[in-house]
Amino acid sequence: MKYTRLGRSNMQVSRVCLGAMHFGSRASDEETLKILDRAFEMGINFWDTANVYGGSGGRGKSEMLIGEWFKKNPARRDQVVLATKVYGQMVEKPGPNQARGFSAYKVLREVQDSLRRLQTDRIDLYQVHHFDRTVSIEEFWGTLEDVVHRGDVRYIGTSNFPGWGLAKFQMAAWQRGFTGIVSEQSMYNLLNRAPELEVLPAALNLGIGVIPYMPLAGGANQKC
Repeated sequence: MKYTRLGRSNMQVSRVCLGAMHFGSRASDEETLKILDRAFEMGINFWDTANVYGGSGGRGKSEMLIGEWFKKNPARRDQVVLATKVYGQMVEKPGPNQARGFSAYKVLREVQDSLRRLQTDRIDLYQVHHFDRTVSIEEFWGTLEDVVHRGDVRYIGTSNFPGWGLAKFQMAAWQRGFTGIVSEQSMYNLLNRAPELEVLPAALNLGIGVIPYMPLAGGANQKC
């Protein structure tokens, strides 16, 4: 397995990242634990999930299964770079402050819930799952700086952000004296090359690592 540093951070991750979107939904509990065993054996140390993964009605199941694996293999936790995400709604019929979006009210609660499900004391890469056009820079970075300074989170990443959004928030982070965004996760494949227009140039210019998801566009059965 080959390894690289993630963006401008000095944290090393495997060039192959294990995505956990289908854990708890398409993959059974037993299959999931076997996949995690095999990935670890292969040297894949970069695992990516999200608080909403697990299927309708089972949000959080993916994190829970990874947490069960760590419970059975506690000595291996320090050998895994663990990433999860926050933004989506965690309940079927959301009330105020439960719908999709970013707020200090929501994120400070969700990070604790993710830590509990993952059965760990920290999240190595905490990613904002989607771009919220209504949140202020002060609330965005004030909240994320807080979870980093408390030790709940090591690094901050984003997912599905536009190029201008990366530039806006990265420059604001540097002005605040904060590390900012170390990675952006975008859908990127031969059927979706949109990131080449703005996201990839912005990431390259700002020192943000790019984590492509769905690199095979969902599989060989995808129609072109």
